[in-house]
Amino acid sequence: MTTGVKRNITITNDKARLSSEEINIMVQDAETYKAEDDEHRKKVKAKDALENYSYNMRNAINNEKIGAKLAPKRKKKIKDAIEQVIEWLDGLQLVDSEEYEGKLKKLESICNPII
Repeated sequence: MTTGVKRNITITNDKARLSSEEINIMVQDAETYKAEDDEHRKKVKAKDALENYSYNMRNAINNEKIGAKLAPKRKKKIKDAIEQVIEWLDGLQLVDSEEYEGKLKKLESICNPII
């Protein structure tokens, strides 16, 4: 037995849901930001390596045991190179990781044969 009353129900998608296009845009943005984050991480890592090496070498030549064994001319050469790199680091913002790596290799080529 039925009551004879008819009712219609309409279901609409009024909730704040993302369309597939919006989802695709968000995925592309995430990939773009990941690449930027990776590049930034690489720059910071290269800068940290250069800073650490510079300060470690400066501490080493100022150490009585190591610094006393160096000829004054060689010690000055290393000290000048280190100070030049530290001043360069203090005077700039982030540059390409390759530039940091190049500075590190140059400083290592000066310090490693001597120390």
